[in-house]
Amino acid sequence: MSVRPFVAWPDKRLRTAATPVAEITDEIRAIWDDMIDTMEAMPGVGLAAPQIGVMLRLAVVDASEERGKPLRMANPEILHASVEFRDHDEASPNLPGVHAKISRPRAVTVTYTDPQGMKVRKDLVGLWATSVQHQIDHLNGRMYFDRLSKMKRDMLLRKARKRA
Repeated sequence: MSVRPFVAWPDKRLRTAATPVAEITDEIRAIWDDMIDTMEAMPGVGLAAPQIGVMLRLAVVDASEERGKPLRMANPEILHASVEFRDHDEASPNLPGVHAKISRPRAVTVTYTDPQGMKVRKDLVGLWATSVQHQIDHLNGRMYFDRLSKMKRDMLLRKARKRA
């Protein structure tokens, strides 16, 4: 297990949809372990594999108060999203030093493959739901700031360039 480096924006891998995971193997489990170590080192509440240059549909999320309860997800998909939205200040280690308030569904039902290769269906609320949506965006080649208006997005990217 190790902490992996982040891909820096505007690397094209951050704009590329990740490849579905065909089978849960020891190699996949090792990637999840590295992702959890990397997420904890940030510290953060979620990480998608493309953020560390692994172009597979893998994500980890841990929004628990006490930590140490990460969900390991392969091929996560949102089945249902609530009509009620929740605002949360989001950021990404791929574009450090900037953040923005993003509005997403407050609750989601997701399906994913777990480390045992089982298909799981899970309801997530609050920060858990926000983080899994954020990670699925990464798996689809999107960044959180893509959800901003063009003007706000341009301002955020200008600010990030000044900090670099």
